[in-house]
Amino acid sequence: MKLVLNDVKAGKSYQKEIPKEKEAMLYGKKVGEKVDGNFIADLPGYTLEIRGGSDKDGIPMRPEVQGQKRTKLVLSRAPGIKIRRKGFRKMKAIVGNTVSASIHQLNLKIVEYGPKTLEELGYKLTPKDQKPKEEKPAEKKKKK
Repeated sequence: MKLVLNDVKAGKSYQKEIPKEKEAMLYGKKVGEKVDGNFIADLPGYTLEIRGGSDKDGIPMRPEVQGQKRTKLVLSRAPGIKIRRKGFRKMKAIVGNTVSASIHQLNLKIVEYGPKTLEELGYKLTPKDQKPKEEKPAEKKKKK
């Protein structure tokens, strides 16, 4: 399972793959629950909150759907749908709010920080955060 930790203070996200033994400790937890970072991701002093995730096919978790099952719902707001206009609704497949073996990625928010930073503990920035910002080229004037 891949963990994506969101550092709210710095505005950065960190990724780490965890082994199956640690992954099993998360089974049965629900979106919104707080977990101790020391047992789950080797983060002493950290407290993490489960914010969501997705299964092996990229289908997102929804906090209001109980259980681990995959189902289809008519959605009108995020997560799991991009709102295009007022009143827009769409039927989408989603996964329930409980962490199970089918969950491939789990999104966590850092609630309490520990003594060491995430870089010191072996976490790496997500690829989006690693890229330097590109400068926009000067716009060319059109010839008439």
